[in-house]
Amino acid sequence: MDIATGTRASDAERQEIVAQLARHLSDGRIDLTEYDQRVATVWATTTRDDLQRVLGDLPPVRAASTPAQPGSRRRIPLWQRIEASAWLGVSLLCVVIWALVGIGLGEFTYPWPLWVIGPWGAVLVFRMLTGWESGAGCGTRRR
Repeated sequence: MDIATGTRASDAERQEIVAQLARHLSDGRIDLTEYDQRVATVWATTTRDDLQRVLGDLPPVRAASTPAQPGSRRRIPLWQRIEASAWLGVSLLCVVIWALVGIGLGEFTYPWPLWVIGPWGAVLVFRMLTGWESGAGCGTRRR
């Protein structure tokens, strides 16, 4: 608890205020020029009271908008979502071709799409669960 009114602000506190300003910018409450001015003010400020004045006319930022902590559960990376959507598209195409051939011949044909869908899907699931190629499962991280 701070007793003194002129307690000096730390760089971490300044960075938190800048993050809140970025959220207000993305929400459309302030424009880019005002954001730049306020960020310059934040980094020039020395006390905590002055930091709070920068946010004085803005509503508090919701807790859900704070970035995830490094140890928290992350979303599926973009490149894995792209691969999964490619797998889904190719799988559906193969099933449609197989169904049309079966309808055209008037009989049930060998379910060959399983040889495309199964191994590819198994590799995607393995990579997603283990973090393979993302640096999460091995000793070195990608940069």
